Amino acid sequence: MDDKWSVKVYESPSGEQPVEKFIKAQNERARLKIARMFDHVEEFGLEGAYSYAKKLTGTSIWELRILGADSIRIFYVTITGKIFLLLHGFVKKTQKTPAKEISLAQKRLEEFRLRGIKR
Repeated sequence: MDDKWSVKVYESPSGEQPVEKFIKAQNERARLKIARMFDHVEEFGLEGAYSYAKKLTGTSIWELRILGADSIRIFYVTITGKIFLLLHGFVKKTQKTPAKEISLAQKRLEEFRLRGIKR
């Protein structure tokens, strides 16, 4: 039995992968940090993300913090089968996480769940 986790990106009904697009738009240094974080998460699972993760109050969504010159945030949930599902990524520019960013992640999660039920 495989104990490793896998990192998957949300895919819209039209086939777009907005988190993948966000990551590719970052500078090389940020992309390397993100890749290292995901490698760590795949190897160590929730324990690997613990010190970089924060639960968003009132939601089932977690925030993965990629620290550095840019404050990159990636919203995710864990789903059955040891999967980290990446819902949304953005550069945090304010102290408080903008409600529109949380709302977008919630909409993607809801849409993902609805599609999953229909399959």
